[in-house]
Amino acid sequence: MNLLRTIAIALTALSRTKTRSLLTVLGVIIGVGAVIAMVAIGEGAKVRVAEQFEAMGQSTLIVTSGSTQSGGVRGGAGSRPTLTWADLAAIAALPEVAAAAPQLRTNAQAVSEASNWQTQVNGTTPAWFAVRSWDVSTGAAFTDADVAGARKVAVLGQTVVDNLFPGSDPIGQTVRIARTPFTVVGVLEKKGTSGFGQDNDDLIVVPTTAYAGKLAPSNARFLTGQIMVMATARDRTALAKAAIEELLRGRHQLRADADDDFVVRDLTAVAKARAASTETITSLLAGVALVSLLVGGIGIMNVMLVSVTERTREIGLRMAVGARPHHIRQQFLIEAIVLSLAGGVVGIGAGVLAGKAMAAKFGFPLLVRPDIVALAVGVAAGVGVIFGWYPAHRAARLDPIVALRHE
Repeated sequence: MNLLRTIAIALTALSRTKTRSLLTVLGVIIGVGAVIAMVAIGEGAKVRVAEQFEAMGQSTLIVTSGSTQSGGVRGGAGSRPTLTWADLAAIAALPEVAAAAPQLRTNAQAVSEASNWQTQVNGTTPAWFAVRSWDVSTGAAFTDADVAGARKVAVLGQTVVDNLFPGSDPIGQTVRIARTPFTVVGVLEKKGTSGFGQDNDDLIVVPTTAYAGKLAPSNARFLTGQIMVMATARDRTALAKAAIEELLRGRHQLRADADDDFVVRDLTAVAKARAASTETITSLLAGVALVSLLVGGIGIMNVMLVSVTERTREIGLRMAVGARPHHIRQQFLIEAIVLSLAGGVVGIGAGVLAGKAMAAKFGFPLLVRPDIVALAVGVAAGVGVIFGWYPAHRAARLDPIVALRHE
């Protein structure tokens, strides 16, 4: 029997029971759609996590002071000043370190001629822009000469610009920070919201010397903030972390059994851990979705068994006019495969639509992987073969005489 003729017969048989056929493939549709949607959202979440940590800088380490302890009460990291400006210079000189910069922070009211805005002010050096991988979109960053001369210059984040200088160019204008006038020399590129809900662009960056002299008194010896460090390469971040820890323990003259009086955090390791956890969750969700395919396959097998029973006389007639058992088997197998493939195709559309809806809700990019689409459809076809085999084999084994006498 011609294969195309067999497919036509299968489609005709399925079209006679459209509602039942639709209900049969519903499990396959849900399974394929869920797999595609979950993996697409998971991939988008991984990209968003990577973007958020890229916004904090590539190959970045954050070094903070130790914690205080008094009467059993322990303060958080940075509550006891232990890092010095000399430590910063020594860290920057390490061969594993590409750049290092201080980050002193305070909140202050910024005022322009037209408006005012409460924001975060960072005191740092020009190396900070390299460590954070943060370029200036207009104007320019301040220089080492600005730091040496304690010049009152500022680089603004885009959120600050939008609130203080709406619709105008801020370069060259004056912004008063805690009543001290600063000249705007640059505007940072927009980075958006961090993974913790913080607006990365809501800040002002000024030289450390101007910060210490006009905004927040600074200790001449101790660095009352963080040290931002960029390793020479992404794969050397762990080496840079170990080198910094060894350097600081030596400089702080800590005994071998003493705890560190500083903390070094590796943002690259944190990013990898978050990406790995996201991938694990995605895999678990995809596994649950695959169970729907299994349930859909069982549904196909049950309906095909019912179909064999209902069409016993038809099977007998076909065998009486010359159809061989493998022809009967082929027909019912094709019907099962057509059902599962139809469910797979519809499931692709349903998965993409569901993924778009969830991506819009959570703010993730939607990344539909072609290999996952192909795998889902392939599994759907496999479900049709596996769960359609037994009904097809049962139909092929019917005795023609018994089948013809079936009512």
